Amino acid sequence: MTRLGEGALAQGTDPQIESPSPCDGPRALMLHAREVPLGGVRNMQVHRSLPQRALPMVGAWCFLDRFGPQTAKMRVEPHPHIGLQTVTWPFVGDTRHRDVLGNDVVIHRGELNIMTSGAGIAHSEYSVGDGEAEIDALQFWVALPESRRHGPPAFAQYRELPVVDLGDGATAAVVVGSFAGVDSPAEMYTPIVGAEVFIPAGVRVTLPLNPAWEHALVGIDGTPSVVTDAADAVELAPQALLYLGIARSGIEVAAAGDTTVFLIGGEPFEADIVMWWNFVGRTHEEIVEAREAWEADTDRFGHVVDHGDERIPAPPMPGVRLTQRRRRP
Repeated sequence: MTRLGEGALAQGTDPQIESPSPCDGPRALMLHAREVPLGGVRNMQVHRSLPQRALPMVGAWCFLDRFGPQTAKMRVEPHPHIGLQTVTWPFVGDTRHRDVLGNDVVIHRGELNIMTSGAGIAHSEYSVGDGEAEIDALQFWVALPESRRHGPPAFAQYRELPVVDLGDGATAAVVVGSFAGVDSPAEMYTPIVGAEVFIPAGVRVTLPLNPAWEHALVGIDGTPSVVTDAADAVELAPQALLYLGIARSGIEVAAAGDTTVFLIGGEPFEADIVMWWNFVGRTHEEIVEAREAWEADTDRFGHVVDHGDERIPAPPMPGVRLTQRRRRP
């Protein structure tokens, strides 16, 4: 999805947090999503959990929006991306995706769209039908490593994903990467995990984690209790994100009622990034070059199938030089 103009580092929701949390050990940092208008749609808001001042990234995960639950008519016109993969995971409602590669598909609950921008791609997203519809979904951005970010664009839809039995009715759909020894079929380019976890009322589970990776839990439905250390537990509300740091082999989650959370994590990313609007790069100059290419309607981004001249213009560049998001102290 397209974003309203973002600076190099988004503001966090806690004014007392002035610098990023280091990723050198276990953490229990609770962050709350902020509600923002989404460009290119009518009367629609999203809840944004990443990035935040205290947490620019979790592994390669660099952006997280939840667009819903709400009733809206979504019309996100053609817009560009560089340097990232979009990961679209719906809960309610169907969304039509069209891109410059000729893909024209509708995504339903339980299906996954992965779009890899490489050096440049453009796409559009519409809710299905002419009127307002129930919409609720997650959309993530995953930063591409140096080995893939200059490559060609690609798109894939996955209609069946593996599910891990966690016991007592608890399950985890492995959306991307690897979880509990089970691999998603989605092609990713950094060591990563993204999994939707369902825990029935009254059940307590331990989610296995790779201790070399950093992780976070995102609240979807219900308010589980997350045991962050031997002496403490915190409640994870919907729309909240609990950053767990690294060096954890597992995390215990207990559900008083039926609960859904989303686990993200991965190897700490290989580089600091510059992120502005829909672009992920490494330098200010890369972002300027991509913006100019989109505004000039060059071949770098192509033309989205079945669209005319409609497209979302890039916002003006800020009056300051874009700087990298620095995770490590």
